[in-house]
Amino acid sequence: MGTTAEPVGAAEFVPAGADLDTVRAAAAGCRGCDLYRNATQTVFGEGPADAPVVMVGEQPGDQEDTQGQPFVGPAGRLLDRALGEAGFDREAVYLTNAVKHFKFAERGKRRIHKQPSRTEVVACSAWLATELELVAPELVVCLGAVAAKAILGPSATVGELRGQVVQRPDYRITGTVHPSSVLRAPDRTTAYADFLDDLAYIRHTAGQ
Repeated sequence: MGTTAEPVGAAEFVPAGADLDTVRAAAAGCRGCDLYRNATQTVFGEGPADAPVVMVGEQPGDQEDTQGQPFVGPAGRLLDRALGEAGFDREAVYLTNAVKHFKFAERGKRRIHKQPSRTEVVACSAWLATELELVAPELVVCLGAVAAKAILGPSATVGELRGQVVQRPDYRITGTVHPSSVLRAPDRTTAYADFLDDLAYIRHTAGQ
């Protein structure tokens, strides 16, 4: 994909003045970058169209790509468990990703996650921007570094966002690690406890 295509990747496919369901349907035909070629399908965001909280991850994983829904694999199940334990109203959360297609490398019969490039994040950014415009949340939660950079720019880090709130004209922004990092942590018990602490802070920030 050439550099000149970066800013307009997905923008060509986003229908103007449409509601969330129409935008979701349009995203199924996105060809804004090359990731669609190997992915099974576009995985768009899901949740209430007026959710006060939007949580943004990196990209769909293997199970998300197969099922066409965000956060249904191991990381998603951990997130659901943690939200419940942190007292979060799960039904008030809209879940999506910075990149809507699964990027992977094949190893035998397995498909191994590969982090999307900055070019791919930028190419997909029109979908995320449209979701945030239509849902109009009070709080955006970045789950992991890719999401933080997608929302706040390439210099953003999760470390700077944890326990902090950034005020933007349309919504507030905070962040924590991606739940997949908890699954990969050498000390999963401590990582999960820290994740719960972050979610409790986020719930308080969201006023839930």
